[in-house]
Amino acid sequence: MPHPPTPSATTLVQPSIDELRAEAMQWGRKPRAFGTWYVTEHMVRAMRAYGWTIIVGALGQPILYLLGLAVGLAALIDAPITQDGVEVSYLVFVAPALLMTAAISVASEEFSYPVIAGFKWRRYFFGFSATGLSPGQIAGGVVAGASARIIVVTIAYYLFLWLFQAVPSPATGWLTIPIGLLAGLAFGIPYMAYAASITDDKGQIALVQRFVFMPMFLFSGTFYPLDTLPLWLQWIGWVSPLWHATELGRVVTYGLPIAPIAVVVHVGYLLVLSIGGYVVGRRFFQRRLGA
Repeated sequence: MPHPPTPSATTLVQPSIDELRAEAMQWGRKPRAFGTWYVTEHMVRAMRAYGWTIIVGALGQPILYLLGLAVGLAALIDAPITQDGVEVSYLVFVAPALLMTAAISVASEEFSYPVIAGFKWRRYFFGFSATGLSPGQIAGGVVAGASARIIVVTIAYYLFLWLFQAVPSPATGWLTIPIGLLAGLAFGIPYMAYAASITDDKGQIALVQRFVFMPMFLFSGTFYPLDTLPLWLQWIGWVSPLWHATELGRVVTYGLPIAPIAVVVHVGYLLVLSIGGYVVGRRFFQRRLGA
């Protein structure tokens, strides 16, 4: 008569619901704690696809602009620029504006098409959201990733300005680097919010470049003091983050006289754009990612 099978020496014990829940919570703690930096890592790694563009842009653009201004345009402008009683060479005058423009230009690239790609073309934001990452962490990672590139560009640009002797006060001139970062974020984060709201690409980004970025570049006191423009054009500079950042850059590079309250206004305006843009952008991320 056959004997019944003897039980195995090792019995598989199924975990309880509470144990499974505890394990899931344990695995979820790390993404919740460092989720923003995971997204940042992805954004920075994705930049390797156009790494040479970043390097050439960070090094070539300042060289071409500075050579064009120092050797070309400045040679035709013999008279120095006078603003608020301070007289400087034309190159020294435009140098901070060029650095701020470079930072905003990078922001216009990193906060536009990559954001649309994350929602529409490559949809990797939905992959992030399927993990333990929150929409706020995803938006924060996009900001941090773009900030990394902006910092690289502003550092490179500042070094070239210093080599071309366009920074008379290097003891404070290095502050153009964090000012440039703030300028890029003040323009880029609201741009990210707008890009996150786009569900059907009909050339909106190209319109922003033509009718927002270009007028801002031309009419924000970049190549001449803002008060030389007619009053009906000066408002473009007043609402432009480029003008506010450029004024701060001129203060730290060659000591442009400015009232303390004006410094507060310039910095406050850039912070309001950055923080307000992030609040709105995060809501669009939450709405589109279903969280």
